[in-house]
Order: sequence, then structure tokens, then C-alpha cells
Amino acid sequence: MTGEPWRIGFTRRGRKDLDRLDPPVRRRVYATLLRLAANDPKIEERRLTGSDEWRIRVGDRRVRFTRDVDARLIVVQRVLPRGRAYDR
Repeated sequence: MTGEPWRIGFTRRGRKDLDRLDPPVRRRVYATLLRLAANDPKIEERRLTGSDEWRIRVGDRRVRFTRDVDARLIVVQRVLPRGRAYDR
């Protein structure tokens, strides 16, 4: 991989989840996504078992996302509280 940053996109549900957050929490989530897109090694991402989705933690929120490697695009699927982040 090159050092080139990734782009960030949102599904409709991911955007809706983000818009429903309080402004300070929304800013923290978005700042963390920008760090993820810039390949910050301090961002701890984990692949979800049995899925092509990944997750990062931002306080008590979990950001679930997928990656399109060819397009260098991170697609945010959901932004949920920890207790609901893994419900199917």
C-alpha cells in the first residue's frame, strides 16, 4: 500500500447514525475516521468474525465499515453504541 490517504464514504444508514450523534461525539467519530483514512498506525481496527466488515472504537461507539481496496474507499456502514454494534 502507498501512503496515499483513503476516501471516506457512507451508506445511508451510516450517515443517518452519524447525524443522530451529539455534535461533540460526531466530531470525535469524524476525526477518528480521518485518522483511519490517513493510515494512522495508532487506530486499532479489527475485522469482524465471519464478515468482510471492520470496526474501530470511538469512546462507547463502534464504527463498522468496509473497504474497497481498488478504489481506496472506506465505506461506513453503521455508527452504533457498543451494546448494539454487533446485533444482526
